[in-house]
Amino acid sequence: MTETRRASLRSRILELSRFLSVGAVAFVVDLGLFNVLRFGPGRLLEDKPLTAKIVSVAAATLVSWLGNRHWTFSSHRTTHRGRELTLYAAINVLGVLIGIGTLAFSHYVLNLRTPLEDNISTVLGIVLGTIVRYVGYKKLVFTAPVTQPPHTGSIGESEPNPKSAPPVV
Repeated sequence: MTETRRASLRSRILELSRFLSVGAVAFVVDLGLFNVLRFGPGRLLEDKPLTAKIVSVAAATLVSWLGNRHWTFSSHRTTHRGRELTLYAAINVLGVLIGIGTLAFSHYVLNLRTPLEDNISTVLGIVLGTIVRYVGYKKLVFTAPVTQPPHTGSIGESEPNPKSAPPVV
């Protein structure tokens, strides 16, 4: 394997790792909020699993937008934020429909209604939606050519700009 290919593979693995990390945080927000709304104190949406899912997915989407735009795909952001946001929202609607669809099918068609069964269908929907989101983000949303090497530091850590360094005298 050539060094260029290795670097490309490392870059893709790092990007996928970041995407999955952001997704893991969004997953916790989604599943956690869904369960709090359905089964937590006050059981606010106990008899409304789809409403609970819509609320939890909306919160998780906000978390994932921030993480993906500013960390995972930061080197592929375009200057057309409106376009990115519109496509991001459209892809997320598709991902949400997949998640809601798996829950609706399980809950109302298969009549699987226990907390465990609702959670299994929710996890399945999240997995399928995650695949659709990654491909969609990569191919349609964050499409700018790389203008800098992928950031390897932690979030918020800035990289030195060699062009702005003072000349050595």
